[in-house]
Amino acid sequence: MKRTIPFLLSATFGVTLLAGCQDQPTPEERLDAYIKLWEKQDYDKMYTYASTATKKEYGKKEFIDRTKQLSKSLDIKKLSVERKKTKEATDDEKASLPVRISFDTVAGAVAYDKQVPLTFEKQGETENWFIDWDSSFVLKDFKKEDKVQLQTVEGKRGDLLDANDKPLATSGKGYAVGATAGQLKDVEQVAELLDRPTSSVEDSLKASWVKDGQFVPLKTLTDETTVSKLRDIPGISVKETEVRTYPLGKAASHLIGYIGSATADEIKESKNKIQAGEQVGKRGLEQVLDDRLRGEAGASIILQKKDGSSVTVAETKPADGEDIPLTIDATLQKKTYDTMKEDPGTASAIDPRTGETRVLLSSPGFDPSEFMSGISQARLDELTQDPDQPLLNRFTSAFAPGSTQKPLTAAVGLKSGTLDPEKAYTINGLKNKIDGFNVTRIHETPAPVNLHNALVYSDNIYFARSTLEQVGTKAFTSGLEALGYGEKLPFAYPLRASQISNDGTIASDGQLMDTSYGQGQMLTNILHLTSMYEIFLTDGTIYRPTLLQEEKTKQVFKKDLLDAKDAKMIRDDLYDVVHNGYTLPADIKEVDVAGKTGTAELKKAGETDGKENGFFVGYDNDKKDLLVAIMIESVEKEDRGSPYVSGLVAEVLKQNR
Repeated sequence: MKRTIPFLLSATFGVTLLAGCQDQPTPEERLDAYIKLWEKQDYDKMYTYASTATKKEYGKKEFIDRTKQLSKSLDIKKLSVERKKTKEATDDEKASLPVRISFDTVAGAVAYDKQVPLTFEKQGETENWFIDWDSSFVLKDFKKEDKVQLQTVEGKRGDLLDANDKPLATSGKGYAVGATAGQLKDVEQVAELLDRPTSSVEDSLKASWVKDGQFVPLKTLTDETTVSKLRDIPGISVKETEVRTYPLGKAASHLIGYIGSATADEIKESKNKIQAGEQVGKRGLEQVLDDRLRGEAGASIILQKKDGSSVTVAETKPADGEDIPLTIDATLQKKTYDTMKEDPGTASAIDPRTGETRVLLSSPGFDPSEFMSGISQARLDELTQDPDQPLLNRFTSAFAPGSTQKPLTAAVGLKSGTLDPEKAYTINGLKNKIDGFNVTRIHETPAPVNLHNALVYSDNIYFARSTLEQVGTKAFTSGLEALGYGEKLPFAYPLRASQISNDGTIASDGQLMDTSYGQGQMLTNILHLTSMYEIFLTDGTIYRPTLLQEEKTKQVFKKDLLDAKDAKMIRDDLYDVVHNGYTLPADIKEVDVAGKTGTAELKKAGETDGKENGFFVGYDNDKKDLLVAIMIESVEKEDRGSPYVSGLVAEVLKQNR
């Protein structure tokens, strides 16, 4: 985008200072004193050095205000003036001394040589050397009648691409919608189509700078249907423009984010690397990777001459931002989002062979273009107050994992050598009191209640007893820490760390038992949960999850977490969970699914009913090339439960075939 800022600085400037009644200074001494003020850009004092001829042409206010404005607008910094050695002037009234002027501007460095003319004259009671200022003291070749223009051209923002080079964020066609001042009659209709309050549109049309006949920008749109309706309204003008587009829309909104105009705070924090009006990342990867995606603006300082010609004083070319390919599979991301039907929840999918992230989403999403083109307060309030919380990024959060923790609890016990998978417990009924704490299970587990059956039928009582009586707090806590609990996941997108508890410790037997089946204070991030399930397919290794294609794959994050024999045993158990347990929706003919459900109860102590989050982590038992985890909130509604979520994962795995 090119912006032109006109300056009415037609420029001959000059400078004067008192000469004192002591010994008469030489022109060199006088210029040296003046240069000190010049380098400080102390225009008030510089004016006292101006010759009578200069002051006659430029008043003090005009000289100071315009020079300051030009210096600020062009961002003139590091001003240096070096007087060159020369023979002393012999003329009693005139001198001309050479200097080298250099400074930095928004358009790059400027340096040039100049002769500084001085006149010896009397001003008031003072006789001294005074500067005969002209416009070229400000910019080379600048003359009185010239006009200064600053033109900026933004560098193209880099694209975000999926693993197959499909665009996730790119430049596309948009429409700048505006009104011709004085000609728009139906403001209400326009406001409705633009999704802006009528008063907001009226305020734009009444801005102080607006004159009849001027184009007043109102909003940038990408929806051609809306634009077509607006074109038919008298007084409305539509211009094609380049805009940022997001092909996946809601399906990747939390991951990709959006851009918008830089705020004053963002400009300040960037230390002026960002210019006013520049587009910057506001959310998601657009924000996380903004420094790389954002191009560098180019700028030109141009002198427009009276005869119509122009002179470029300084120029820097724009630099485009980087195109950044991700590991995300756009097709799978969209299919996963659609499968979830915008139910509140989150999902991730990882290639367990490499650690590459294929899906990462939060549901429901939002339309990024609404924010880019200027969302109305009414619409923002609507989104903020939506009970499904479409603006909440759930994949950055952490949730109680419920029974999806059980295979990991088993892995900790097996690796530490404290858990005997063949040891069976006699358990009667759905509720047992263990060490003074009540523990309940949903179904009775067929005997023998050993590790295999406890996983297949998701028996809370078995895991509470075996973790308390066999594994113990120390081995259990150490094993969870080895899996990455309490540790920031090394990932390109900031995520909340999973936690064992609020303080990282287990303080009681009751808390130990609750944590063994994913309740208590345990919270797990969805991507971390998916990554941890890799140990059953890699014989004990968790790869660092990657999001950018440039990242090296198969980097070991955690290792030696499970022996090959035990990994196979749990794989067999996870297969039976789907085919012999209660996870019927995942038992489909198209894909041989294996995995584990989890239901996290969020009810408070003493409550019999409450909100439940349903989980399923699963994979294709034949291909073993994709681990998928989905969490859906409020699965207690319509009595769906976590088996419902298993069906969603099965559908995603089917789509991956």
